[in-house]
Amino acid sequence: MAITADHIRTTLTAYLDTHPEDKPDLIPVLDLLDTGADLTSRKEFRGHVTAGAILADTDGRILHIHHRALDTWLLPGGHLEPQDTSLLGAALRELAEETGIPADAVVPAGEHSIHIDVHPIPANDVKGEPEHQHIDVRYLFRTTADVRQLQTEEVTAATWREFHTLSDATLRQRIAAALR
Repeated sequence: MAITADHIRTTLTAYLDTHPEDKPDLIPVLDLLDTGADLTSRKEFRGHVTAGAILADTDGRILHIHHRALDTWLLPGGHLEPQDTSLLGAALRELAEETGIPADAVVPAGEHSIHIDVHPIPANDVKGEPEHQHIDVRYLFRTTADVRQLQTEEVTAATWREFHTLSDATLRQRIAAALR
């Protein structure tokens, strides 16, 4: 069964129970859910959910990928697919697709999201997409594996970086706490 609005709401509620300080940023997402918007559809341009993977190696470094379309370094992740049954599973699928690291070489650091980031995505005339919002639900994973085969349609490179180089201070703090 595909990811439902109830699953998204349950995920957001569990996240906000742990991180109530993030509620002001997520009220618009909860409001969209209340309108009946399909946040699993990439055609919902007021905002749609994506699944992100924060992958830590044994040294605590975090995997970054260079995204072809946005021409920038990001954490692995992407849009939901109809076969996805959970946001955690979608994050793991995206990680495996983009990096070639098999799912069985990755261990979730927990069942709940460590970070939810709402950010703008620029318009893409080639895809016929206006500027829109991504609601990136991020999960922390650990691995001893390395990148195997990049998904070259979307990813041009991958590198491991120290977690303290992440620009988001909240994300840095949460990763540091989880890796202790």
